[in-house]
Amino acid sequence: MERLFLFIYHYRAFFTFLTLEFICAWMIIDNNRYQGAQFFNSSNGFVASMNTFSQGVREYFSLRDINATLARENAYLRGRLEVRNQASNNPGILTDSALVKNYDFVSARVVNNSVDRVTNFITINKGQNDGIQPGMAVISPEGVVCKVKVASEHYAVVRSLLNIDMMVSASIKRTGHFGTVQWGGNNPDIVKLKFIPMHVKPVKGDTIVTSGYNAVFPGGVMIGTIESVEQKELFYDIDVRLTQDFRKISFVSVVKSHLKHEQDSLENLVTPPLK
Repeated sequence: MERLFLFIYHYRAFFTFLTLEFICAWMIIDNNRYQGAQFFNSSNGFVASMNTFSQGVREYFSLRDINATLARENAYLRGRLEVRNQASNNPGILTDSALVKNYDFVSARVVNNSVDRVTNFITINKGQNDGIQPGMAVISPEGVVCKVKVASEHYAVVRSLLNIDMMVSASIKRTGHFGTVQWGGNNPDIVKLKFIPMHVKPVKGDTIVTSGYNAVFPGGVMIGTIESVEQKELFYDIDVRLTQDFRKISFVSVVKSHLKHEQDSLENLVTPPLK
């Protein structure tokens, strides 16, 4: 404290000069409209710039929360869209309350992912506590991801579409003909569309979507677009370029089908067991 007083005393002339300069500047600003307006415009611009910078910093550090909020909203909107699609396909059903809601969507964040194996898996941060069960479909804003394999209380492991053991029923949107999508185990951007017969005329650029021929995936979920078509003896050899880049997948939606158990039980009544 003594050193501080000595410092102030030693430079007392300088501090007196600064004080008088400040008083003079304030008197000029306070008693002259032009100088006052210029000062306040400059100070307001400086404060606005600082506020913009600080807001940008706050938004940057809150991006994770913003993404999570957007993912939850996306899952909700998917559910509403599914209700509208079902209503449009059933003209006799006029109200949402009269419509059995086929699907719910649970938003989840990807916490682990692989693309460099022949059997790739994705780990998400939602599990049994959120109603996630094995066999549920998983999609993203870009398209099909695939199915839940196992789930714990807080996490679930998803068999990626980049898994040679996974097959998804798909259809050519333009023609309506259906086949099966399966990964070949090499290029993480390309899958095969199998069992398209020769009388169909698929072309490069055709959109491939889920067929909806099971209660797991909703119909019409994007898979990709046809990259190339080659004729074989019985079926085409078709490469499909995925719309979902699995190298940078961040958020997904788990599809909870309310009617899967009913459909499976009914089909098992008329389908003989495999021997």
